[in-house]
Amino acid sequence: MRTETDHVRSPKVTCIVLNWNGWKDTLECLHALQQCTYPELRIVVVDNGSTDDSVLRICTSFTKVTLLKSDKNLGFAGGNNIGIRYALDHGSECVWLLNNDTKPAPDALSALVAKANADEQIGAVASICYYADSPASVQVWGGARVNLWCLYSRNATKPKEDDWFDALYGASMLIRCAALKDAGLLDPGFFLYCEETEFCLRLRKKGWRIAAAPDSIVLHKAGASSGTSPFRDRYFTASGLRILRLHSPAPSLAMASFLTVRMARRVLTLNFSGCRSVWAGIKDYCRASRSSRQASGIRYSQGS
Repeated sequence: MRTETDHVRSPKVTCIVLNWNGWKDTLECLHALQQCTYPELRIVVVDNGSTDDSVLRICTSFTKVTLLKSDKNLGFAGGNNIGIRYALDHGSECVWLLNNDTKPAPDALSALVAKANADEQIGAVASICYYADSPASVQVWGGARVNLWCLYSRNATKPKEDDWFDALYGASMLIRCAALKDAGLLDPGFFLYCEETEFCLRLRKKGWRIAAAPDSIVLHKAGASSGTSPFRDRYFTASGLRILRLHSPAPSLAMASFLTVRMARRVLTLNFSGCRSVWAGIKDYCRASRSSRQASGIRYSQGS
């Protein structure tokens, strides 16, 4: 017979793996999840409008994994929200957002749950991510500090106390479902970048704590979109403007400072393609603002 103590120790967890034309990484991640030692785990893959044969390959290789499909690419927030709503509708007590290009240690989830169970006010817990091609090197130790005057963020690479973090790293993050119902889901107004940062800021405003689990180890492949590529320039600009508008103590001043620095750096280095990408991000942000998407899709209601 299962006791109340057992229930506290092992809440029902749904792991959400988001896939977009990345079936090779996703299959490697799912193979790693097969070694997970946590007893109350359901795995959900959300295919975010892939245009390759990802769905067929994933369904063929993992017949017992639930696969949810989106007709189009909804971005990180929108895609994960499909899985989050499924988890909430099916009685999960926590959701584990896990990037498809990760390899979690067998006890990574158990360590996340143990950390969450240590304090019922912890709404989200992050793993310690190491570089997949250099497993002895820390990529991000749980999360970051964020300056909301200019959106400068500093990832931790060494152990920090939980109160140090402004936001957690979303590559491997466990979220309590009670916190999701209170603070809302990921903001779909962010297509890429800053989604987990905005969520953590909103969570903390609601009185929840965030934390890192030192014993939760995850290997993470370095993102191909890092650096100053036009792709990153565009989407980070749009997301940066949005998060500053939502959370900066002086939004207009912070947004102007953010844009001035981004444009100046590219002009000074004669990176005119980067300037065009930043301008494209500004237009993306303006379009999203005009469509009044700030609160759209964030709240959760049963059966939504």
